[in-house]
Amino acid sequence: MEDYKKILAISGKPGLHKLVGQMKNGIVAESITDGKRFPVYMSENTSSLEDISIYTEDGEFPLKDIFRKMHKDLAGKPSDISLKDSKALTTFFKKIVPKYDVDRVYTSDIKKVIKWYNYLLEAKMIILEEKKTSKKGDDKKTDASKKTATKKTSSKKAAPKKH
Repeated sequence: MEDYKKILAISGKPGLHKLVGQMKNGIVAESITDGKRFPVYMSENTSSLEDISIYTEDGEFPLKDIFRKMHKDLAGKPSDISLKDSKALTTFFKKIVPKYDVDRVYTSDIKKVIKWYNYLLEAKMIILEEKKTSKKGDDKKTDASKKTATKKTSSKKAAPKKH
């Protein structure tokens, strides 16, 4: 199962892509539909699915939560809603995100969300559960051990030779 931080929407490139590597001046991405790899330069507009939200009347609703609700509503199957039927699209989306902001979320945005859901489902990349986070006490222990490790490595540096 992938992390939505590593799944990218790249402006000008259809579909979704996986982050697979780094370069000096960008990243290497791989299409989740056909597996083709290509460079993505820093000048290209790239968004992680983790960072995308839909506007609602109450604020923003994360895309990952929309995918979970769609998965539940569609019983784990792909959406078969016609992308040409804007009334069906808005009716379906209203069911998934009842308070979405109709003035700021366009039919083209809804189409994109549905397409992305279908791509992720086909690639078996839908994440249904949140990753469990560690307890606060565990974080403190980890931070303390990192500091100790840093001190140990810094004390092992050799002194410069004097001639």
